Amino acid sequence: MNAAAIDGAPAAGPFSPRAVLALVLLGGLVFVALLYMIGAGMTSASVNDGGGHAGGKGLNGYAALAEFLESRGFTVRRSQDEGALDDPGLLVLTPPQWADGAELERIVAARRTVGPTLIVTPKWRAAPVPIGTPEAKRGWVQLSGTDSPTWEGFLDDVGLGIAAMQSGQWLGGGITGTLPQPRTVQSGRGPRIVALVRARQDGRVLVGYLDDGDGYPELDRLMPGSLAAASESADLFPVVVVFEPDLLDNYGMADLANARLAERLVRAIGGGGNAVTFDLTLNGHVRSRNLLTLAFTPPFLAATLCLLIAALAIGWRAFLRFGPPLRPERAIAFGKRALVANTAGLIRRARRQHLVAEPYAAAARERLARLLALPRLPDAAAGEAAIDRALAARDPQATPFSIVAARLAAARRPHELLRAAQDLHALERKLHR
Repeated sequence: MNAAAIDGAPAAGPFSPRAVLALVLLGGLVFVALLYMIGAGMTSASVNDGGGHAGGKGLNGYAALAEFLESRGFTVRRSQDEGALDDPGLLVLTPPQWADGAELERIVAARRTVGPTLIVTPKWRAAPVPIGTPEAKRGWVQLSGTDSPTWEGFLDDVGLGIAAMQSGQWLGGGITGTLPQPRTVQSGRGPRIVALVRARQDGRVLVGYLDDGDGYPELDRLMPGSLAAASESADLFPVVVVFEPDLLDNYGMADLANARLAERLVRAIGGGGNAVTFDLTLNGHVRSRNLLTLAFTPPFLAATLCLLIAALAIGWRAFLRFGPPLRPERAIAFGKRALVANTAGLIRRARRQHLVAEPYAAAARERLARLLALPRLPDAAAGEAAIDRALAARDPQATPFSIVAARLAAARRPHELLRAAQDLHALERKLHR
């Protein structure tokens, strides 16, 4: 038996207060982390589905470009929120062949006064690698052909064409490189296109920006021999179109020259900023904001932090309570005294106190008969009469035992029973002397 239980002290718990506090804090942190992961979309399905976007890791994807820019110090975000299309900073659009041209025009037109835009036109028809292909990884694709997009309502005055090149070399940004597939090179042409990257063989435009009347010196310096405009555009941000996707996709980023061109191109378009957003909504990966997302997004983040701090304060106050915990009393205590107390409590709860009057008077009569050495009489009345005679011999002024016993037997209310029992007990004490 535990010594603390014998002494009546509270028994020690199985865990120390520090262990309990550590468990509570760890559980709270895990719960908050789970809420954040749900709100941030970390529990959603993977976007590595073989598509031509920043989440795709196939040949036609741009995951390598996003990771490369991150390693070069850019703040890269892969957005699945349509609201991010209006955020400042460089926005990279990689729409598929079947994208809505009118929607593209609306997005680009709304950003002309917000931030620069980089559009990469697709050309590859891709299909997932067949299941069971040796050493194949998730998101890998097979290129089955080319197909230029037709976005009606967007850049209708710009033409696209796919043709073969002998060397596949390109020139731009002071760098020369080679395309991975010189037999299928996509280029653009139009009166508003200012070339930034050209094919070294025939000068076809692989990358260019839209001429809106003002010049962009940072962009003009990328193409050797180009003349910078007299003044930089103060109202509009540039729109750059990459007609040949193999310059920036995973297929082309395997070449160091393409990676160097990508960094110089992004720095020139961004105008010194380092925020780059890759849009995934045009590729079918739209995730609407929920309450959890808003809770961890400014300005609601401040209210969320205040609630968390208040919860921690309440938990800390609950943990540091005043004094040791109270030990609950037993429903049925041990020992004769406890047995009598339990029996009395049961009688009192049942409101049957008057039933103990007659047994109590009989017990007192037997005790007094033994005390006075009276013979055992079969009749209770005869015994009470003998006690009355002995009591009158000792104290003529004392109330007879029979009267007190009759008063006890006739009592029904608790205070009447208590008064009669006290008188009977006083009578016993008087005879004891």
